[in-house]
Amino acid sequence: DECPRTTKNFLKLCKMKYYNNVLFHAVTKDFVVQTGDPTGTGKGGDSVYKFLYGDQARFFEDEIRPSLRHKAKGTVSMASAGENLNASQFLITSREDCDALDERHTVFGQVSEGLDVLDAINDAYCDEAGRPYQNIRVKHTIVLDDPFDDPPGLEKHIPDASPQFVKDPN
Repeated sequence: DECPRTTKNFLKLCKMKYYNNVLFHAVTKDFVVQTGDPTGTGKGGDSVYKFLYGDQARFFEDEIRPSLRHKAKGTVSMASAGENLNASQFLITSREDCDALDERHTVFGQVSEGLDVLDAINDAYCDEAGRPYQNIRVKHTIVLDDPFDDPPGLEKHIPDASPQFVKDPN
């Protein structure tokens, strides 16, 4: 309710299967894990609004709310490229009390199950830049509940079937 533009972006990208096969490209142990960039570099990604309205809509504005904090393990927020530069990348906190992220990243979700998977990602062996040595990927997204109507034009971006899983494209 408090971050409708961000939530809609995330759900519609999931519906488009945008996140399927995308790497967790950064792990900061006992702090956050980050994904959402199809290039796997941490420098790419587009919002659903770019697909609908063109390149000028690649990024969208922050929806930072003082009431939404990075208090709990499993808090999901946008990994923005700067103020009002949100696209597809997101991070998940791997511990409680990540208040350094508050007022800087739009909180829009909470992991409700699968914290053991989050723990396994957090424990991955990584290089000095935080990139896991073993590729860890979002295998598949399923939208269970979407309170938002699909905007005009979205249907042409939704595949008839999920993309085939590619074991190691990068």
